[in-house]
Amino acid sequence: MKRIFAIITLTAYVAVMFTGCGSSKLALDYIDTHPIVSTDRMDNYASGFAANLAVANTDIEGVTGYEVEEPSAAGIFDINRKKVLYAKDIHERLAPASLTKVMTALVAMKYGNTEDLITCSENVGNIDYDATKIGLKAGDQLTMNQALHALLINSANDAAIAIAEHVAGSVEDFVALMNKESIEIGATNTHYVNPHGLTDSDHYTTAYDLYLTMNEAMKYELFNEIIHITEYNSVYNDSQGNEKSMSLKTTNLFLRGDYNPPENVNVIGGKTGTTNAAGNCLILVVKDAAGNPYIAVILRASTRALLNEEMAEILKEITSQ
Repeated sequence: MKRIFAIITLTAYVAVMFTGCGSSKLALDYIDTHPIVSTDRMDNYASGFAANLAVANTDIEGVTGYEVEEPSAAGIFDINRKKVLYAKDIHERLAPASLTKVMTALVAMKYGNTEDLITCSENVGNIDYDATKIGLKAGDQLTMNQALHALLINSANDAAIAIAEHVAGSVEDFVALMNKESIEIGATNTHYVNPHGLTDSDHYTTAYDLYLTMNEAMKYELFNEIIHITEYNSVYNDSQGNEKSMSLKTTNLFLRGDYNPPENVNVIGGKTGTTNAAGNCLILVVKDAAGNPYIAVILRASTRALLNEEMAEILKEITSQ
């Protein structure tokens, strides 16, 4: 009963935050009434609300002079010095594909319990047949910790549904939390409609907002641990108590060693994403030789190979400053 009461209380709280009244219905289209921060106002906005963040309101050419190809958006953000090393269209609203799952994980860790046991509903099967999943079925039981590993390592869309329903009671209420969290961290050019990132015209973010989201998610030790893992094996149970194995390999080609970062740059982890609408996307957490952290993101690259090649190039900004 305590858990049910907590979810009801949380839902009511979010409803009040978005609607300004006591209605239990969530206003998921709040984005139409919430003032969006324009790129020309970003400096003023950051100086108040996001004073401890790297800010850029125009494109920034890097020291190396390398420019990512059109129509990509990209940025490199120095976390400690609060400096943007490279920026190209970082405030353009784009489809994020599975980079969405960084926010999904953030909300799950903030509002959920990683030791909880999740019982999957039939909705985990309502995913496009060709979308990435681990094959969850109605009645399957796994821990939140296992689901987060599947979400971030394998980019499992069925795990995203299971997490959302467990934390908030429904996908809709969980998405409301995602949008609430976006506002709280200053990601005001972002709007989510699902927890996995499959294409929807009203589901978008920016390279800059993804930096803000990753920066917030990195405050959780479990998140940093998971995004660094290359392989993960575990066992969960089906509705009859029979064991089902989970064997995951990272989709991050830098972690797998298929691509190498520049010398003296160490890839800690990150998240990949690919859909027809979003193109090929990647966000990385890296460190320089002194251990200083950076966030690098590229959206909408035309091919997976180009995405990783360009990421290796723009990471050279870190050692060229």
